Amino acid sequence: TRDQVYTPQDWPQALHATVYQPRTPTRSGARNTYPAVLLVHGGGWERRTPEDMDGIARQLAGHGFVAVNIEYRFAPVYTFPAQLQDLQQAMRWIHAHAEQWRIDRSRVGAWGYSSGAHLVALLATVASDPGSDLNQPWGGAVTRPRAVVAGGTPADLRAFDDGKLIRQFLGGTQAQIPAVYADASPITHVTPDTPPFFLYNGTWDHTVPVEQAKAFRQALLANNVDNELFLLKGRGHIATFLFGGSAEDAAVDFLARHLMGSR
Repeated sequence: TRDQVYTPQDWPQALHATVYQPRTPTRSGARNTYPAVLLVHGGGWERRTPEDMDGIARQLAGHGFVAVNIEYRFAPVYTFPAQLQDLQQAMRWIHAHAEQWRIDRSRVGAWGYSSGAHLVALLATVASDPGSDLNQPWGGAVTRPRAVVAGGTPADLRAFDDGKLIRQFLGGTQAQIPAVYADASPITHVTPDTPPFFLYNGTWDHTVPVEQAKAFRQALLANNVDNELFLLKGRGHIATFLFGGSAEDAAVDFLARHLMGSR
């Protein structure tokens, strides 16, 4: 079901979702509901479309998930935290329309790649960090995914040397706004309440080096957060997304364990 507006009427830009529903019988018995996964595409926070995640959405629906594939506002017209707030609204919309889409509100996860991975990681870590101002006014417990898949994740934006995409996303250089660079980095919000993470990254990724995933995993481990790291040997950033079937299969299994209690 395409062209579902998930943002409030007074939102700066009307944003849309495509919802993929399973054809298979539910695994929830009499409740007749499915787990759901919010999908967020990449593109340097400035471009691309949700169509990039269509294949993953169909794969998830084929395994018994409702997949909600969204668009979000782009930099440089909209700077951080606009994109995070879009995702927070998407999560609220999923919960508000759970009956319509036969979603079990207690089993909602998230999956993103590249800048989309950054956004779902930030969504999850901020919602698990009650002291973060980024929970105001749209965040909070209802926006916390129960499990997250993040591929090619820029987890610590302070490590990217003021690249163009990050400058226009955050609204300045790190020297000008160091606190924003820290606040926009998922790694700074990890707590023991952060949900389980499945991370995947190409070992030859020069856009988002594998060290980002490894550092984020160490932060998760330090807080006793369940996590997995799947490395695709010899793959760069784009190749990992285009030919990441083995990682995607493992990620679906990860979500099934955490959202379905299976596999």
